[in-house]
Amino acid sequence: MQEALTQVAPPASIFERKNTTVSTNPATGAVIGVFALNTREDVFAAVQKARLAQPAWAALPVKERARAVRKMSDFIQQHAMRIAQTISQDNGKTLADAMVTECEPAAMAVDYYCKKAAGFLKDRRIRPGNVFTLNYLSKIVRQPYGVVGIISPWNYPFAIPFSEVVMALLAGNAVVLKTASETQLVGSILKECIETAQLPPDLFVHLNLPGKIAGDAFLEAGVDKLFFTGSVSVGKYLMQKAGERLTPVVLELGGNDPMIVCADADLHRAAGGAVWAGMQNAGQSCGGVERIYVQRRVYAQFLDILKAKVEALRVGNGLSMDSDIGAMTTRRQLETVRQHVADAVQKGAVIHAQSPAPADGSGCFHPCMVLTEVNHDMLVMKEETFGPLLGVMPYDTIEEAIALANDSQLGLSASVWSGDHAKAKRIARRIRAGAVMVNDHLVGHGLAETPWGGIKESGIGRTHGEMGFAEMTWPQVVTDQVLPLARRNFWWQPFEAKQLYGMQGVIDLLYAKRLTARLGGAVRATRAFLTTFLNR
Repeated sequence: MQEALTQVAPPASIFERKNTTVSTNPATGAVIGVFALNTREDVFAAVQKARLAQPAWAALPVKERARAVRKMSDFIQQHAMRIAQTISQDNGKTLADAMVTECEPAAMAVDYYCKKAAGFLKDRRIRPGNVFTLNYLSKIVRQPYGVVGIISPWNYPFAIPFSEVVMALLAGNAVVLKTASETQLVGSILKECIETAQLPPDLFVHLNLPGKIAGDAFLEAGVDKLFFTGSVSVGKYLMQKAGERLTPVVLELGGNDPMIVCADADLHRAAGGAVWAGMQNAGQSCGGVERIYVQRRVYAQFLDILKAKVEALRVGNGLSMDSDIGAMTTRRQLETVRQHVADAVQKGAVIHAQSPAPADGSGCFHPCMVLTEVNHDMLVMKEETFGPLLGVMPYDTIEEAIALANDSQLGLSASVWSGDHAKAKRIARRIRAGAVMVNDHLVGHGLAETPWGGIKESGIGRTHGEMGFAEMTWPQVVTDQVLPLARRNFWWQPFEAKQLYGMQGVIDLLYAKRLTARLGGAVRATRAFLTTFLNR
């Protein structure tokens, strides 16, 4: 592991440059990279050049675009451990976490979208609505937007932007990507991966911008669609800003995701799932578990199992195989978690379980915690904590559990745990969240085939799967009039009484209740229709 650290250490001369972003290892505080910042002017130039490069790329057959994009999969396969090490150093998560939640889903995404792109983009015929429109053959054509802007987060700095870039390129778009300032080392290896596809010049551009100017710069530069993953507050601002130009947006924002545990659930699996989905990546997952509601008659038993699992977790440097949970990525997020714990305890919560954690102050570490005696007046139960913190409440009836799960302004993901799958799926349909899993949690984000996104303040639009791929294109309908010898439509000018009564006849023929009215309508409609073949 030390070799990887040595490889990414920047030359001393780089430290002398101004207008840079410094990447540090959140587990040690060590500087691991220094990267030049781009400017607003760079964004404008990138969008302009991308717009010129895009038409030729879109004109290529889908199979040719897929052939180029597939080279990225080879890079991931050959450099998976280096990518995982880079993610661990820059983001703080463990190597295993980086491999299973970022490298593996990225490799699968390339394979899935390259195989499915042609089908997703295939023209789709529309059946005529009734007998009088049989001569109109319509189809939906998917058109690329042009230049897609992507602003990606630091919690999954490789996997989240990677899938979006792959889908955008396969759909025929150019891409301008801004990766998170906090994880520019990952941004650099992501850029290296994408550039192995040997794309046309200017088709893909990676930029390093301060978050406070990125959204404005992308929208003012004229991207044709913007994808943003980040906070609710910034997402709301970007949507308002995009409204000035009617620029379409896809927003994947925060989550305060619930987990419902039924009395008939496998409690060991449910507790293990809570630890995985609530604690991995140091709890920094928008779709991770934050609130757990357990049926009262198994509440104590569940807590005992959960306590044992949490207290056995090893929190430490993610590059070490002796760590189950790595460091948090930023000190600002660490302070948010501490604030939520203090708020809950001050309002009566009890720290039921707590893992060990390094306490030397050099790293952004926080122990994994389980809070009981919580309620929805506490920050941990009503806001996104984004840290290794679980609040657990008992419930008596399923109706109560559903109400508690839906008592949030956020609605990204959720899970239901039960031995009765039919019952669990009925409960899942009543939870107001964009993605609900049964007897699992969070893994849906790693499935290339399933759409990902939320409702309420968790965002708008979808990424991943066919629905996410469709977000990279706009639908165009092409209608072909195929009636031979037709010189005109009978409802065109000049108007005559025959036309008026003929149009009434169409309505009578299709929808009149009495047979005689339908027959009369057929006669009037036929007379009017015959004028279609006259040259007037």
